Amino acid sequence: MPARNIVKSYIENGYYHIYNRGVEKRDIFLDEQDCKVFLHYLKLYLSPIEELRELNLPGLRILRFIRLNLSQEVNLLAFSLMPNHIHLQIKQTTKDGIVKFMRRLSTSYVMYFNRKYQRVGALFQNTYKAVLIESDPHLLHLSRYVHLNPICLHT
Repeated sequence: MPARNIVKSYIENGYYHIYNRGVEKRDIFLDEQDCKVFLHYLKLYLSPIEELRELNLPGLRILRFIRLNLSQEVNLLAFSLMPNHIHLQIKQTTKDGIVKFMRRLSTSYVMYFNRKYQRVGALFQNTYKAVLIESDPHLLHLSRYVHLNPICLHT
């Protein structure tokens, strides 16, 4: 029997709670820069293309991110970054937007993390989990839950 919430069958215009944590419950954000890099990837993959074109960041291959942009397929409604896990509240407008988005986001961040900390292998415990939000009260509860989680800040 598959583990809970790992079945990846999505619906168009569905709202989802996406979450994942570090392998062996280890931290996936070791300092503030790690949080900023993760948020930067969120921005690059989900910002409207017009906004990406306006970014003139030296050394950033912006055309690559424009080509891989998913702003027409996935809308980020809320997020929370914790030292060892993430929560994303997402609305997808296409049937496979979440799959493409999570593959790109996870791969980019793991490559950054492994390079920075000179490590190899998996960073996340498993494939991300996804829960379909089927009612307005559940959507509201999830938003409250995600917002009440503290933002990833290390002192």
